[in-house]
Amino acid sequence: MSNEVHEGQILAGKFRIERVLGQGGMGVVVAAIHLQLDERVALKFLLPEALGNPEAVERFAREARAAVKIKSEHVARVSDVGVLENGSPYMVMEYLHGEDLAAWVRRRGALPVPEAVEFLLQACEAIAEAHALGIVHRDLKPANLFVTFRADGSACIKVLDFGISKLNVPGAAAELGMTRTNTVMGSPLYMSPEQMSSTRDVDRRTDIWALGVILYESLTGRVPFEAETMPQLCGMILQDPPRPIRELRPDLPDALSQVILRCLEKNRDHRFSNVAEFAHALAPFGLAAAQRSAERIGRVLSAAGFPSAPAPIVAAGSARAGSGTSTNFGLAAEAKQSRATLVIALGLLGLVLGGALLFATRRKPTPESAREPPASEPVPAVAVIAPPAPTPESKSMPTAERSAPALAPSAGVNVKAVVTGVRAAALKGKAGATKSKAAVPTPAAAEIDPLEGRR
Repeated sequence: MSNEVHEGQILAGKFRIERVLGQGGMGVVVAAIHLQLDERVALKFLLPEALGNPEAVERFAREARAAVKIKSEHVARVSDVGVLENGSPYMVMEYLHGEDLAAWVRRRGALPVPEAVEFLLQACEAIAEAHALGIVHRDLKPANLFVTFRADGSACIKVLDFGISKLNVPGAAAELGMTRTNTVMGSPLYMSPEQMSSTRDVDRRTDIWALGVILYESLTGRVPFEAETMPQLCGMILQDPPRPIRELRPDLPDALSQVILRCLEKNRDHRFSNVAEFAHALAPFGLAAAQRSAERIGRVLSAAGFPSAPAPIVAAGSARAGSGTSTNFGLAAEAKQSRATLVIALGLLGLVLGGALLFATRRKPTPESAREPPASEPVPAVAVIAPPAPTPESKSMPTAERSAPALAPSAGVNVKAVVTGVRAAALKGKAGATKSKAAVPTPAAAEIDPLEGRR
């Protein structure tokens, strides 16, 4: 078979080529029709001149093995493998409608925060399964994240090309030995410092670096390290800090930029230790489904023996500076917390009043305590509780904490007055007690609504 691949050509006796989807120096991907099943598939195979390169053949086989092991919705399915008439190996993959993330960003420009976060979390679901199997991708980039669509029209990311993936499991020494020290493995713009120094010694944290670069580019349309020559680029990645993302996208929350910077730490020990940690830090900036995605990622890695992911390093309210959707999500969470604080505060107030009433009714009245207060001396009643005046310290407190009324006597609850008033009311009899009770105002939710100031 020649290097020419053309429409209508029949391969392996059962695939009719429709068109070429992509071609490189080693291999080609075509859209084809499976003649027996009448199903459109993507067929990937090596070109004849690549067959003399053992490393290229091994990479191809490695990609097929890795892809078939990962069952995630976010990896292109491999349904079959075989050998063409000329001895070239091929794999049959699901045919995807859409475009890769690189083309998506070029066409649309910098993405909204929730959309970029959603795409990255979907990619993390695939990478979590790969890492759980001991597979490091090593070539994550926007061109290898394909944006396709589900039956309901929602976007779905598919991770492609595990061709230079690394297997970090016992017994993989032979596979590692085939990687030459002078071979560049990966795409330089997305390669971690350790990957540039030694391709053999990378681990799952090199994928976290690449995910951080992809998120940076998705939000700005630019990569964090730009240079005119390869040596200059390598020097920047190894030594220079990335360009501050908020110089390119001032509206981003500072907490989100901190998440990206942690992915781009030169020292991999300072990055997120696994994609579950990264996903949990990223989830507050996404839509409602983002948290569920982060939880799935955590469960996948936990089942594989990875430490459970810690709580997010940013609060949900931090996402306000991003998009309107993220803002609403953060405010809803704070509102829920404030209402819970209000319920607790009212419950404690009820305990104080109940205890005072019980104390008053059980204590034997003395002539002095039974004295009818003069008309000019009103019976003390419980004052309506108002939040304390703001102080410099309270202004710096979180909104949910400022909205909760303090329960100390200094906050407006005069316990001694409460006890005296209830004691006097008890001595006036049932009618008087009823009258006194009606005079005690009950703090209404509207009077201490912590959300009033936010409307």
